[in-house]
Amino acid sequence: MLKNRLIPVLFLRNGYLVRSESFSIHQNLGNPVSQVERYNTWNVDELVYIDISERSDYDSHRTDLGGMEGATVRTIEDVIRIVAQRCFMPLTFGGGIRTLEDARRRFALGADKITVNSQALREPDFITTLAREFGSQAVVVSIDARKADGGAHEVFTAWGREATGRRPADWAREAQDRGAGEILINSIDRDGKATGYDLELIRAVVEATAIPVIACGGAGSYEHFAAAVRDGGASAVAAGNIFNFKELAYPMAKRHLKKAGLNFR
Repeated sequence: MLKNRLIPVLFLRNGYLVRSESFSIHQNLGNPVSQVERYNTWNVDELVYIDISERSDYDSHRTDLGGMEGATVRTIEDVIRIVAQRCFMPLTFGGGIRTLEDARRRFALGADKITVNSQALREPDFITTLAREFGSQAVVVSIDARKADGGAHEVFTAWGREATGRRPADWAREAQDRGAGEILINSIDRDGKATGYDLELIRAVVEATAIPVIACGGAGSYEHFAAAVRDGGASAVAAGNIFNFKELAYPMAKRHLKKAGLNFR
C-alpha cells in the first residue's frame, strides 16, 4: 500500500513568498528560498512551489535570495534554479506553464514534477502532450474550486476569478483520462482560513478518479490533515500557512498522523 504524504506548498508572487487567503489577500512573507533549509532539516516528503504572479517579469529584481552573491531574480525560472540547488526533496513547480517548452525548462532547472492549471483548462490536450513527453508521474493537474450559487462546487480559473461551468469531479476524471498522474484539489473558500479542508470536495474528486489526490486549502490543525485522509480519502495533504507560521509544525504533524494510525511516510 502506498504511504500517504504530507506536502508543504509555497505560493510565490513577484518573487516573494506570500500567505494567501481566499485567492485575493496576499501577505508578503519574504524570501522563498530560506524556507528550503527548514524543510531539508525536517526531511519533508515533497515540496510544491506555485507562482501566482499575474505577470511573468517581476516588478523588482531580487538579489537577496539564499544569500547567493549576484543571484538576481527576474522570473520564476530564477527561483526554480536557486531552490533546486538547495533542495534535497522532490520538487513540484507550477504557475505560468503554457507551452511544452515552458515545462521542459522547469524540468531542466531541477523540477521533478510540474503542476498545470489554467492552460489545461484552455487546452485539455495539453495534459496528454505533457504526459507523453515527460510521463504521467511528472504531471499534476491543479484544480481550484469553490461553491457557486446553489451550493454545488465549480472549477474556477484566472486566480479564482472566472467560473468555468465545470464540476471538479468531472474535470478531475477527464484530466486523469488525458494523462495526469495526480490531482491537486484546492478549495478557494477554505484558502488561508485554517477551518479545515473541504471534505465534500475532496471526496467527490477521490471517488471520480483512480490516481492520487492531493488535498489543499484550509489546514489549521494537525487533525485537519488526518481528516482529509481518513474522511476525505486524500492520498496526500498539502498546506502552506501552518508550516510558515508554526515552528517544528511539520515533524509535529507527522508525529500526530502516525499516532492516529495513518499510513504516512
